[in-house]
Amino acid sequence: MDTKVTIFHDIYRRYAPDVNRFAYWLCGNADEAKDLTAETFIRLWTAKGDLRMETVKAYLFTITRNIFLQRRRDRATVVALDESLIDPAPLPDARLENRSQLQILWAGLQSLPEIDRTALILKVYEDLPYAEIARLLGLTVAAVKVKIHRARIKLAALAKNVGGKHHEDH
Repeated sequence: MDTKVTIFHDIYRRYAPDVNRFAYWLCGNADEAKDLTAETFIRLWTAKGDLRMETVKAYLFTITRNIFLQRRRDRATVVALDESLIDPAPLPDARLENRSQLQILWAGLQSLPEIDRTALILKVYEDLPYAEIARLLGLTVAAVKVKIHRARIKLAALAKNVGGKHHEDH
């Protein structure tokens, strides 16, 4: 097999799940995440120039985010919670409350400014160092830390409100 093909297959095997998860956190829709992932790897395949292996994951995330932002600009709409994730069957009260709380928190995550949400996802779910996130987003390390801190505060406040509402209802 050609060296380029072998390297591409290795990169795909190693990073496709990470790219798909990152794409899902960005867009909130499993089908769109798969499309973003596929387009990311198509762009990787057609990219000119050499790829530095030590930065490949961040490079893939940058491609994914750029595709996501371009699509969002093209649509000029706000991404909503994926309705396919909501089971239409009636649920017992406890599961219904948990699902409702999860939907509120998910909506809270999706309501964060895109760059804040991206920074938080890259730190919390992808465990990238602040410096790598800063490079990927074109920000300073200090700005990344502030964005992540503010996003966590917003989500914590939302979680507290959801939790407090839950306890007040009982």
